[in-house]
Order: sequence, then structure tokens, then C-alpha cells
Amino acid sequence: LAGSYFTSWEFFDLRFGPDRETIGTCLIDVGELLEMSTEVVEAVRSFSESRMGVYEHAGSKGGRSLLRELITDDEFETYVPAGYPGKAGELWFVRLCPPVGPVDDHVVFTTPYILTGFGKADWTAYLSKSLIGLTAPEKRRRLHELLKYGREPGFWYEFVFQAYPHHRADAIFLTGLPDVRGRLPHG
Repeated sequence: LAGSYFTSWEFFDLRFGPDRETIGTCLIDVGELLEMSTEVVEAVRSFSESRMGVYEHAGSKGGRSLLRELITDDEFETYVPAGYPGKAGELWFVRLCPPVGPVDDHVVFTTPYILTGFGKADWTAYLSKSLIGLTAPEKRRRLHELLKYGREPGFWYEFVFQAYPHHRADAIFLTGLPDVRGRLPHG
């Protein structure tokens, strides 16, 4: 549904092999052998450590979108290359990449996926419930594992596909919750 989502999922979230590596972690491992510059290896590492997240749009500031992550309440001032400004209260499913160089803003790498049909309380309850049974020692790490890899391979990729009702040039709209199959347009 969007090249930015599929490519980042395929390179940095899709695990394979006995060591559960990704294409990104393999690139980091062989970067020196391939004579990749330090900057390129660090960019791959940054993408490899990033993940999708569910954020509430908290308004705008100087042309930047302010996003607050559900569960952690971490706040980010973001640049959105797709150009979608959003509005306060919307829920976004996006991959944030940390600031690079002299820039202070996080970058919304994926086209913004705007979550509709269920509100903040529904998504917070879903995420909280989904953290139960995950083995990471702290809540923040369990959330990272859930949003990066899902419960099984392709979990979030399937959700994006099944929840899609429409899009516009600068945003993709999704409706439903992953565990409410009857409310997903293609579920």
C-alpha cells in the first residue's frame, strides 16, 4: 500500500534464519567488508532500530507535526515529507526516524497511515492487552517488540492490507483494530 512502509518492513523488520536477522542487521554486519562509509552504516543502524508506532497528533508547531506515542506518552516534533499536516486528535501509524545531523526533528519515514473507526482509548486498550505475555523485561521494550515484529511474521503488514479503505496522495487511511477481524474492510 506504500513503498515506504513495505521497504522499511522488508529491510528492517522482517526477520529470518536461526538468528532472526533482518536485511538491515546483515548489512551492518558486513558494512566494513563492503567498504560502506561509517555514515551509511550508522544510517542503516538507525533504520534498523526504528519501528512503526501508534501516535496521537497533538497539533502543529512551526510547520511540524507534534506526535505523542500511545502507551509511552513520548512526544516528538516531526517533519512529514509526504506533506500531510494532520490535525489534533488523529491517530497515526508511522515509522519515526531519529534526527540526523544538525536537524532536531524526527522524520515520519512512511506515508502517514491515519487510523479511523476506533479512538485513542480503543487503541491504548488494544496495545496494553497485546503487551501481556511478551517476554521483554520492561514495558517500553515489549512495546518496541510488538510494534516492530508483531505477534507473528507479517502481522502489521497484514493489518495494513486488511484495514485499508482509501487513500489520498499524502496519506493512507486505515480502519479497524487488528483483533476485530469483522471490522477490517478486507479481513
